Amino acid sequence: MNETQKERLQHLAKENGLTKDHFFKSPQGFVIITRQGIERIQAHKAIRVTYEVISLSNDLKHVVLKATGEMANGSGLPVQMETFGESAPDNTRQKYPVAMAEKRALSRVVLKLSGLYEVGVFGEDESDDFKRK
Repeated sequence: MNETQKERLQHLAKENGLTKDHFFKSPQGFVIITRQGIERIQAHKAIRVTYEVISLSNDLKHVVLKATGEMANGSGLPVQMETFGESAPDNTRQKYPVAMAEKRALSRVVLKLSGLYEVGVFGEDESDDFKRK
């Protein structure tokens, strides 16, 4: 992360009431935001999220959800983003694939709308490998 990204991250963290406890480094070196941090941003920015099931296998092990998020920008105008969350035996060890797909979709849409994806921050639910030690 370069200095401009660090400054932008610090600004976004302050703007959303986040503390250093909401962030950690993944074993791969990525900046990760916690589930609590995602929820705090969603509440602070009044982000409304709806979900659509794109694909759900008969055994419920392979799931793709589309999340559509909307919030007001600085001028009060609506901003909308769409993204996806997926879960399958080859990308999660969890026993609840639908909930994992929802968590991943929520993390991604909140990070996109808040600008944190732009500075290279990922949500802890996006990968089983993104866990705090």
